[in-house]
Amino acid sequence: MERSKQIAFSEDEIRARLEHELPQWYLENGWLRRRYRTEGWKGTLMVINAVAHLAEAAWHHPDITASYAFVIVKLQSHDAKGITEKDFELARKIEDVVHWQPAKAGGALTGTPADDPRFRYIKYDY
Repeated sequence: MERSKQIAFSEDEIRARLEHELPQWYLENGWLRRRYRTEGWKGTLMVINAVAHLAEAAWHHPDITASYAFVIVKLQSHDAKGITEKDFELARKIEDVVHWQPAKAGGALTGTPADDPRFRYIKYDY
């Protein structure tokens, strides 16, 4: 039987899944959290807009905290009073989009020039 997307996971289940699926995310005070470091305000706004687009498309909305050079994304399913499959799915999609590095994929897209600070906007963790 497939687990309902609205059943909250236990803390042990959450921590185990984070370790294997989303190692840059962490559990704190009942929320899945991720801090994205940016190169400044332009990068911060770009991360916020990317997360906002994904959240609206998914119809599952995170809390966002922003500063000049970072964005914190917090996910929780309020109706289930905890972390559900919906939170993990959206966290994975956010991670894939924000940390997409075309130059590493080896295709036609080269990505932003990493050697020129005028164009860098994300501080990649990996």
